[in-house]
Formats: sequence, C-alpha cells, structure tokens
Amino acid sequence: MVYVWLINSLVVAAVVMVHYEFLYRFTLYIPKLKIKHRYRILFGVFSALIAHVIEIWLFALAYYFKHKAEGWGELTGNFDGSLMDCMYFSFTVFSTVGFGDIAPTGDLRYLTGIESLTGLVLITWTASFLFIEMQRDWDKPG
Repeated sequence: MVYVWLINSLVVAAVVMVHYEFLYRFTLYIPKLKIKHRYRILFGVFSALIAHVIEIWLFALAYYFKHKAEGWGELTGNFDGSLMDCMYFSFTVFSTVGFGDIAPTGDLRYLTGIESLTGLVLITWTASFLFIEMQRDWDKPG
C-alpha cells in the first residue's frame, strides 16, 4: 500500500508542478506582451487548456503503464488497452464527468480517485487565476 501511495503521490506532484509552472510563466510573460488585455486573457485560457491536456496526459501515461504492469489492477469495460483509451479515461476522470464506460479495478481505483480530486482543484485554480487576471484591466477599453 505504501508503494501505491508513493507512485500516486509522484504523479500528482508532477501534475501540480506542471500546472504551477504554466500559471507562473503566464504571470511573468503575459503582462510584457504588447497586445490588448482581451487577447492576453484569451491567451491565458488557451495556455490553461494546454496545461490541463499535458496534466491529463501524465495521468493517462500512469494508467497505461499501471494497466500493463502486474499487480496494479486494470481498466475494464469498453477498453482495448491502448494509450488513447487511457487518455480518454483520464479526460473523463480529470474533468469529473465519469461516463462509466471504463472502470478501474484493484489499486488503479486509488489513482482514479486522486485524479478526480486533483482535476477539480486544478480546474478551480485555473478559474480563480483567470478571474483575477480579468479583473486587472477589465474596465480599460480594448
């Protein structure tokens, strides 16, 4: 069980660090751009989407390798074992949509739970960050 906790914690730590770096870099570089505020916000939204996709890929890779390895459990249901199926599953878990057509068994269930919580926190972090960025120059024209 300690091994499961350690590996899952490393995946979550990597994902959170990716998210932090995206937001941090956005804070540093976007104000320097000589473009209208509205375009900076749009750039921020697209940057956040790219960050979330990278984070989802990290979880998908963890599912893929854990599914292929012995002793971690497996993903069952409408699942063929491909990396793209792991990506689809990760998208539904991260966004907490959870269609239910793919289900984890064994220790993979713990990664699924922590991905849902992590996705919820990171999505709300992004929303809060973009809200603050929007408020900075919202009243200015352009």
